Amino acid sequence: MFVVLLEFTEKRSRAAEFMDGHGDWIRRGFDDGVFLLVGGLRPERGGAVVTHGESREELEARVKDDPFVAEGVVTATILDIAPARADERLGFLLG
Repeated sequence: MFVVLLEFTEKRSRAAEFMDGHGDWIRRGFDDGVFLLVGGLRPERGGAVVTHGESREELEARVKDDPFVAEGVVTATILDIAPARADERLGFLLG
């Protein structure tokens, strides 16, 4: 399981130019069954994505395809989490 932090850079003002492509990238992540949750970092720092079911290498390639990353609007940090305990609703993350 991974958490991807997408933090705005000095190019944040260009985000609107790439918003449609970024939205398409998010949709693909959900359609592919990789993204579990996407949301904003407060206050207006960028976004975060919780993922499951891909190797780090596969996720790194996916993250590079995000137009926000490709155009330098955000920097991406991938955090590798080894779940040890979870609410039963998230039990699938433990296996």
